[in-house]
Amino acid sequence: VQLQASGGGLVQPGGSLRLSCAASGSIFSINAMGWYRQTPGKRRELVASIASDGRKNHADSVEGRFTISRDNTKTLLYLQMNSLKPEDTAVYYCNAVVAFGPDYWGQGTQVTVSS
Repeated sequence: VQLQASGGGLVQPGGSLRLSCAASGSIFSINAMGWYRQTPGKRRELVASIASDGRKNHADSVEGRFTISRDNTKTLLYLQMNSLKPEDTAVYYCNAVVAFGPDYWGQGTQVTVSS
């Protein structure tokens, strides 16, 4: 499975961004996908996830502001981020959980929220 994330950038507080992640390869093996983020010196944390049956989970810190979604082919994963705050600044990673073996990760995309 290969994951290619895109859509990061610089945005002012209160603004919006949409991250995209394109999955290719053995996508039939993917059970769930998600978005994580990481800042220097901190552990990577889960932002949102979506299971194969469509069930979604969002971290408390982004609930009501961020929305994870997936296209019908399950090859595109999105994270719509609204009402962005400076504390949302991080590198965002796309993640895929497969039935057997380690998780797969995209290359990361930088999101910077600053005036």
